[in-house]
Amino acid sequence: MTPQITADAPAIHGGRPLFSSPVRFIKPTLPLLKRVLRSYRPVYHSGLITNAALVSRLEESAAEVLGTTHCVAVSSCTSGLALTLKALGLRGEVILPSFTFFATGHAVLWNNLTPVFADCDPATWTLDAASVKARITERTCAILAVHLYGNPCNVEALADVASQHGLKLIFDAAHAFGSMHNRRPVGQFGDAEVFSLSPTKLLVAGEGGLVSTDDAVLARRLRAARNYGDLGAYDPELLGLNARMSEFNAALALAGLPMTDLKITRHNEIARLYTSGLADLPGLGFQRVLPNDVSTYKDYSVLVDAAGFGLSRDRLAEALLAENIVTKKYFSPPLHSQTLFRPFYRGDHPVPNTDLAAGTVLSLPIYESLPDETVEKISYAIRRLATSRSELSKATAGVSR
Repeated sequence: MTPQITADAPAIHGGRPLFSSPVRFIKPTLPLLKRVLRSYRPVYHSGLITNAALVSRLEESAAEVLGTTHCVAVSSCTSGLALTLKALGLRGEVILPSFTFFATGHAVLWNNLTPVFADCDPATWTLDAASVKARITERTCAILAVHLYGNPCNVEALADVASQHGLKLIFDAAHAFGSMHNRRPVGQFGDAEVFSLSPTKLLVAGEGGLVSTDDAVLARRLRAARNYGDLGAYDPELLGLNARMSEFNAALALAGLPMTDLKITRHNEIARLYTSGLADLPGLGFQRVLPNDVSTYKDYSVLVDAAGFGLSRDRLAEALLAENIVTKKYFSPPLHSQTLFRPFYRGDHPVPNTDLAAGTVLSLPIYESLPDETVEKISYAIRRLATSRSELSKATAGVSR
């Protein structure tokens, strides 16, 4: 005999999927095309379509929003990170989290720097300052931290460590345009912060990035670095790349800039809906955002303890996909377990919080056009899986006897 399947059973137990078509993981809200073309059309007809007037306007507007002196537009967050490390003239080891997207590590390797992986905080999942401090050697030159999912790092703790040891402090702020730390905009901290404007972010340029800094020398070097190292004299000052932002990308970002605050508000509303719908379930954990901080919630993620919840993270992801709910395992595997970075991992410096997070964190759909009803239905799907798992286990145990 097999346990009887009810009409309300989850799809993995033979029921009908909750959604008839897939719920997308991400769906960017773009500005009206006519707004983008209104600013881009004159530029297009002028023939100056790269690194020109609209790029300058975006830099000025972003610097005003972020409250920084300088903002340098680049082709991507990855190129921005790589060029920032290059422009700072770093040599030696860079301490960074392993629980991050691999582009963070790529920027280090592209500069022939040695990545040293530190652990994440078990509550916020951002870079842990104590773990950083334990890994500092005479070869350490910088700390590269990440505002994970838009959740700001413990900036003061990292800044204290950097100051005590004379290290540069750079933030990968790919997810964090619009985040706030201690009521100050992310973008004002460290030697530089680097943002992504790719389609998965809240401010979208199609492709592109921004580097914010109050260091005039660094900003000047970055403007050269994004243009092959040349500031216009046909005489490169440093080794650079073609990392210029096009005028169309700038036009798209400029049109989307006024929408950012509303997007962040909506992402936070969705995050609260998820949390209120799931908080009482055993075996689920949530990323902690510090009281005076604002996360963009570029991603909303839960930590799934298999023993408490009844399903592993991977099995939950499969079960939700059966309901036509798309999720992501951000970020699994972590850098220190990936082929490219594994040779740099030192076993005598374990990262247990990272291993736990990478094996148990699941990111749920979140975007500003996602209806409340869909969020509630996704939460219901997770709750039903927890309940049905328990009921199915009891029924199976009864049959086996």
